[in-house]
Amino acid sequence: MTPASSPRGRRSSKVLSRIGLPVLSLIIFIALWQLVVSLKIWNETLVPAPGAVWDAFVQTSTTNDGVRGYAGKYLYEHLLISLERIAYGTVIGIAVGIAFGLLMGTFGKVRAVFEPWITFLRTLPPLAYFSLLIIWLGINEEPKITLLAIAAFPPVAVATTSAVLAAPQSLTEAAKALGGSKFDVIKDVVVPSALPETFTGIRLAVGVAYSSLVAAELVNGLPGIGGMVRDAANYNNTPVVLVGIVAIGTSGLIIDGLLQLIERKTVPWRGRA
Repeated sequence: MTPASSPRGRRSSKVLSRIGLPVLSLIIFIALWQLVVSLKIWNETLVPAPGAVWDAFVQTSTTNDGVRGYAGKYLYEHLLISLERIAYGTVIGIAVGIAFGLLMGTFGKVRAVFEPWITFLRTLPPLAYFSLLIIWLGINEEPKITLLAIAAFPPVAVATTSAVLAAPQSLTEAAKALGGSKFDVIKDVVVPSALPETFTGIRLAVGVAYSSLVAAELVNGLPGIGGMVRDAANYNNTPVVLVGIVAIGTSGLIIDGLLQLIERKTVPWRGRA
């Protein structure tokens, strides 16, 4: 057995592929970015050099001339405030989405009533109703969290509904034949069967909430990473905008990885049943 074909060799090769290839792609991307800047294809106000973005990262993460970070908050503080808003919004949206998904998947009349409304809501961009939320709820935290909850709700509701409808009919009939009540069938058969697809909906919901973050922090968004991006864009401060985008994207990757880990621990039977 060659070293590469041994179990340890295969594990090392897998780890190298999962870590080395993304790092290599990042290095190539930064090199191409620097090349584009060096060729002066675009003005540096539009496409700043990687070094300028790094300087903006350092500036927003430290105290300069008595000013803490950006607008009085460090980068990580802006990010944590936004993550708190996303956490509140997505938890509400996911909880309501799962409840509606179970109801719509189980009861056809409930699905007939609410499915068109959820589809209508799913097609609306956040900016379409954010102004209305501000009129109704003011400019503090309520409209931001509500917008994120509304953005997170449809993916989970749709995914859970589809998963419940796709529950194995043979297993539900067997559970009924063994004397299981409607609640027992849902608890012991439908919910475990639906969990993998529901987790997919949760991951999509978090992604949609993240993509709505800048819109949610459009008004009175400072402190907040989306508000920082919006404010910096108003002053053509492209390096700070890119720092905010990288912070949002990186934190999103980490959260998605954590959700995948939770899914593997919670739903070990995914792909096996």
